[in-house]
Amino acid sequence: MRSLDRREFLVGTGAVAATAAGVLLDTAGAQAAAYTPMFTPESGAKLQLLRWSGFVKSDEAAWNANTQLFTKLTGIPVEVQYLSWTDVSPKAALSAQVNSGPDIVMGWYDAPFIYPDKLVDVSDLANYLGHDGGGWYPVSREYGYDTKERRWIAVPIGVAGAAAVYRKSWVEQAGFHEFPKNLGGLLKLSKALKKNGHPCGLALGHAVGDANTWAHSLLWGFGGKQVNPDGSVAINSPQTVHALEYAKELYETMIPGVSSWLDPSNNKAFLAGDISWTINGISIWVVAKESFPQIFADTINAPIPMGPVNRPTPFNLFTQAFIFKYSSYPKAAKEYLRFMLERKQADAWVTAMNGYVTPAARGYRSLPVWTSNPNVTPYRDAMVGELSDGFAGAPGKEAATALNDFIVVDMFADACVNDMPPKQAIQRAENRLKAIYG
Repeated sequence: MRSLDRREFLVGTGAVAATAAGVLLDTAGAQAAAYTPMFTPESGAKLQLLRWSGFVKSDEAAWNANTQLFTKLTGIPVEVQYLSWTDVSPKAALSAQVNSGPDIVMGWYDAPFIYPDKLVDVSDLANYLGHDGGGWYPVSREYGYDTKERRWIAVPIGVAGAAAVYRKSWVEQAGFHEFPKNLGGLLKLSKALKKNGHPCGLALGHAVGDANTWAHSLLWGFGGKQVNPDGSVAINSPQTVHALEYAKELYETMIPGVSSWLDPSNNKAFLAGDISWTINGISIWVVAKESFPQIFADTINAPIPMGPVNRPTPFNLFTQAFIFKYSSYPKAAKEYLRFMLERKQADAWVTAMNGYVTPAARGYRSLPVWTSNPNVTPYRDAMVGELSDGFAGAPGKEAATALNDFIVVDMFADACVNDMPPKQAIQRAENRLKAIYG
């Protein structure tokens, strides 16, 4: 198999995105006649947005098209800066510290709780978009509403949903006619695949999305938890031991090198034919469709198998937007987010990128894109039952800090890669958590 670079990742659904962009811009004249802003922008407003760069080209193409339409309707120029997933949070934190930088950030998880006093109250905008979208999922409110500040500090956008992505023919050769629905079956399958020369691969490096997704879901799937609802540290438990023991067995079926994997790594390995299955967003399937037809024909997306708790324990990469108080144009920033995240524009964005982002409101679940192909459908319900970081505690500064420090991921890496006894890995994680939670 030939190697794959990031540019090839971003070719996915380029034609679809271009079509969507054309439709959006063609309607500008009709929309301009009826356009009335909800928030009256400041005179001479101009905006800067910092957001993450996706692995599906149609995401950025459709977002840029909607941004161009906003500028055409309002006359407000918007500069969009795309950064890698790992660079967004540090850049946002620096902006908060020096009170200078982008007006708006599309960031991760509960990062806004680290500096809520630096952020504009977006309660009016969040309430409007929640109603427009058919109601927020519970976790969306957990991430966006600060109970201490008693206001919305961020506007939920959604998650880059995760599913099990696997090679159908290799799974069948291993003696399985469908992807397992529980972790016991998954381990049996992984051992059979490794025996056949087809290892799996899951990130154990500091991958913002991929490593956090599977490590937290696995911990919760065994009944483990980071803290109790009152914030007391609860990572040291028999359930966590069982999760690490399972992870260590699973690690033995993985391709070498996963300890250094970042978010693009499993995409590259799968599309190069190096691994049999992984956990990922829809980006692998989309890029395979455009550039790797043989792999695409053999690629299936399925729900992530459940653990002993016998219920889904999803932890998907949550993204939301927030506005810094240092911005000279907070009303214009609110109006931009209202426009971009309102159903009229967001529907086209989600559809163009094949559901790469599962929206944070319930109404989007009925979009036709989710049933356009069976391989898209697993991502439709990524927000259903979504748990927040720091579970079973609530999102906040402590949970955000623990997530940014990759404490749970490092615990799994200590047990799997560094060959620590589970209790020793847990003790290290517990000490780090206690330093944060007190």
